[in-house]
Amino acid sequence: MSAPNSRFVRACRCQPVDVTPIWLMRQAGRYMAEYRAVRKQYSILEICKTPEIAAEVTITAAEKLDVDAAIIFADLLLPLEVMGLPFHFSAGEGPVVEQPLRTKTAVDALQTDRSSELGYVAESIRRVVKHFGEKLPVIGFCGAPFTLASYMIEGGGSRNYIHTKKMMYTNPAAWQMLMEKLVEVLAAYSADQVQGGADALQIFDSWVGCLGVEDYRQYVLPHTRDLVQRLQATGVPIIYFGTDTATLLPAMKETGAQVMGVDWRIPLDEAWRELDHEGAIQGNLDPVLLFADQEQLRSRTEIILRQAQGRPGHIFNLGHGILPETPVDNVRALVDFVRELSSKYSASGAAR
Repeated sequence: MSAPNSRFVRACRCQPVDVTPIWLMRQAGRYMAEYRAVRKQYSILEICKTPEIAAEVTITAAEKLDVDAAIIFADLLLPLEVMGLPFHFSAGEGPVVEQPLRTKTAVDALQTDRSSELGYVAESIRRVVKHFGEKLPVIGFCGAPFTLASYMIEGGGSRNYIHTKKMMYTNPAAWQMLMEKLVEVLAAYSADQVQGGADALQIFDSWVGCLGVEDYRQYVLPHTRDLVQRLQATGVPIIYFGTDTATLLPAMKETGAQVMGVDWRIPLDEAWRELDHEGAIQGNLDPVLLFADQEQLRSRTEIILRQAQGRPGHIFNLGHGILPETPVDNVRALVDFVRELSSKYSASGAAR
């Protein structure tokens, strides 16, 4: 770890901090002029696979916003390539998997021994760590097994996840094998990021909110728990984040992740109660509120901080990533608001 005593890492471990740490999902993105300038020269995949550029993008965003952690610039779907499932980005549609995975034969053919080819992400982290040293922690990440499986099976975005659920229900052997292979690759890939100096790892389960509790427990929880346990062996805090997951929180807690990321659809205090206040919590401002005037933004920020009650273990974040066209001045104002307002609650939290 490069910054084990940082405000962010201390909060992940539910240790008292002076003010609530804040970082933001997709803090390097199209809303920022510096990133748009880079994108004019390089594709997303070219940025991801060129460590000096990925590091530059990561550092620029973290410094411009003055956040408490930098998250490495990468893409959730990078592991698909080394498993033998190519994808590309289509304008206006996002990632497209060229040959969606629909049969057990196709799952059989997936490779699990090429994760070292993703070493460019760890190298990007090394460069960011070298730049920041102990001043700022660096977050590595991966997609969760369910979310990556859904991309692989659906071939891209989906509204109802019909093909994914159909495999779960009608071809459980193929589903089991797919999840096991994903855990194998993701565990090695993420551990490599820690070797590169990452101070924490976030597992993005962006699509898991499409499941009911019983399906989550039967088809997803065992595999996600396996991944979390493997990653905990690296010694860094594990953050598990999903969207539209209010009904799944008690089950998600059983993964053992130290930090639970929640979106804006559930009040932060209610979410923490659902987790029995065990472990840390991350969230949860609606990203669209960054388009509001700063007076309203400040007010809504304080509501979330008040809900956290200064209890050790709160990391401020959005309930999802920063959206394109978001005013940069409002993002910077949010960081200032969190620092200013959370100081009112931190003393009471330290005493708890």
